[in-house]
Amino acid sequence: MSTDTVSVADEPMGGLLLLRSRVIHDNRGSFWETWHQKHFALVPGLNLEFVQSNQSFSRQHVLRGLHYQLENPQGKLVRATAGEVFDVAVDLRRSSPSFGRWYGIRLRGGDGLQLWIPAGFAHGFLVTSPEGAYVDYALTAHYDPPSERTLEWNDPQVGIEWPMQDGLILSDKDRDGVPLTKADVFP
Repeated sequence: MSTDTVSVADEPMGGLLLLRSRVIHDNRGSFWETWHQKHFALVPGLNLEFVQSNQSFSRQHVLRGLHYQLENPQGKLVRATAGEVFDVAVDLRRSSPSFGRWYGIRLRGGDGLQLWIPAGFAHGFLVTSPEGAYVDYALTAHYDPPSERTLEWNDPQVGIEWPMQDGLILSDKDRDGVPLTKADVFP
């Protein structure tokens, strides 16, 4: 499905969508529409209402995640605004045929790609660019600290193939994530 400004570049699993927006380049630089409710609503499953928008900056080798909220689960529309990240989503919906599977994609600032991650997935990213990276994500539910959970970033059962594993920088919360076998998951 596509409009003149956004199209589905990939549908990897369980409602995840890799979206490609048309990027207009000229002698001044570039422009692209990161969100237009009427255009995105033409893509099945993307009639969304965002309630919060976050942006982070992280240095190279920073791994953030894998985060999710058990109550008030968040759908996320994620993009890199500068630099490059390896962005990952893990399906935590027990009733899903893709339960426990992961998907990863490199997102680069200005590439026109965004990843739609429906509620019920854990999300995280690893910064791969030397200059660091800015990541922007629009959310369908507010941040709810008591319901936040962290899945173990290197759980062998999930088997994420991170592009680098040495010298990673993690918060204590992310270092202490739980494996899938012990994680609170969705029905």
